[in-house]
Amino acid sequence: MKKLESTLTNMLLVLTGITVVMVGILAFMNELTREPIAQANAKTLSDAVAAVVPGFDNDPIAEKRVENVEGVDYTIYPATKGGEYLGAAVESTALGFGGNLTIIVGFDKDGVINDYSLLSHAETPGLGAKADAWFKKGQKGDITGKTPANGDLTVSKDGGQIDAITASTITSRAFLKAVNNAYKVYKGSPDAVSGATQSAN
Repeated sequence: MKKLESTLTNMLLVLTGITVVMVGILAFMNELTREPIAQANAKTLSDAVAAVVPGFDNDPIAEKRVENVEGVDYTIYPATKGGEYLGAAVESTALGFGGNLTIIVGFDKDGVINDYSLLSHAETPGLGAKADAWFKKGQKGDITGKTPANGDLTVSKDGGQIDAITASTITSRAFLKAVNNAYKVYKGSPDAVSGATQSAN
């Protein structure tokens, strides 16, 4: 086989051919992995909702609503059992130290925090990444059983009641901002109002 001459045209043709082949391979791999990734993400979300608002018998994900507040989308997953409103999980995002931090917070019908799950983050491993457990029940920054009804939850450094993650105050502030925003969206949702009405009767 005759060797191609080393000309600009030949180099461009070879590079174009390699690029076309690589794009084809990447498109094939993307298509191959799309469904498993979507299924894994759906399971992660389903598990998170079940963890933060336990005991429902409806399908909160199928009944989700998206609320846009000041240009930001928040997703609300209402939870009911036997038709009675239990509360909701609210997906919320805030800007942390390394990028967006996305959580899902579960509130009971009175707006008290049941639990939360950290869905995604770009925080520093060993520091800000500790947000996945730091604010859980029994931990130093425990937010379960609390409610932002009487004012935002804030870190003790800012005069609040919540212990910040050691050496990660920015992440802690971002986390609590996401929680506070989730509560505000939850409080404004129609189900939250009906839940509060039900609990008063």
